[in-house]
Amino acid sequence: MTAPEEEQTNHGLNKNATRMLTGFIMGTIAMSAIIYGKWAILLMLLVIIFFASKEYVKILEHKGFYPSLKVMFLSQLIIASIAYFQRFDLVAVALTFCSIGAFMWVLFRGRQPYIANVATTLLGIIYCGWFPLHLIFLRHLSSERFHDGLGFVVLMFTAILMTDIGCYYAGRHLGKHKLAPIVSPNKTIEGSIGGAIAAVIGALIIGYFLQLEWYFSVMLGFLCTVFAQIGDLCESLLKRDAGVKDSGHSLPGHGGFLDRTDSFILTIPVMYYFCKHIVFSNELLADLITFFRGLF
Repeated sequence: MTAPEEEQTNHGLNKNATRMLTGFIMGTIAMSAIIYGKWAILLMLLVIIFFASKEYVKILEHKGFYPSLKVMFLSQLIIASIAYFQRFDLVAVALTFCSIGAFMWVLFRGRQPYIANVATTLLGIIYCGWFPLHLIFLRHLSSERFHDGLGFVVLMFTAILMTDIGCYYAGRHLGKHKLAPIVSPNKTIEGSIGGAIAAVIGALIIGYFLQLEWYFSVMLGFLCTVFAQIGDLCESLLKRDAGVKDSGHSLPGHGGFLDRTDSFILTIPVMYYFCKHIVFSNELLADLITFFRGLF
């Protein structure tokens, strides 16, 4: 092996080691906060939301848009307080006044392009804040059968991790057909299918320990892998449209916070609503059955 080849190999090994170490530290902190719940999960989410919002603003500035980080984070703090105290009934009120605040910021402090700046500020509030904050609601779900939502958070994390592993290995060994060549040229349909299969297997394993019906485990695993992959593609879409490679460089070996959490952003709210209305309570399912019976 020549000197340049040896140097390149060592660089690759160091990069993988850094990536694994960063992932291990992040995973340990995240799971510790999730297990403890309460203020720990709130604090963890606020840190992630703040840095993700900063990265989001920088990405949009590459496109010539100027969303307000101050309006975004203030709005996210308000919504986070509502989530912490489990006052889901106040979310609509908060989003209404946060939207008005975004318009007022553009009216008094904004600059061209005004419409795009309002729109991207509102998108940032929802995408970087409201969606991830559903993790608090999911963690503290409860019913007569399930004491809390901790097991379902673990199921979601497992399904997303298995999605990444399945996509990587299936895509590397079997990938031939591009999934979304314009947005993410390296992703393949075969890799996506491999990730889905791995995610469902992971969900079935965790579901077994939760004493969850197998069909619920399959549905949850499928939902997690679908929205994890869509979330990944959506973040890639933002970056590609803005002409940037990574959302940031805060996390060694992983890029930015958005790069590391993109698979979770859409998955968390979908997981919460499905668990709340289907798994933890059968009211919605019963209503749907009644509705379809009425049609026939």
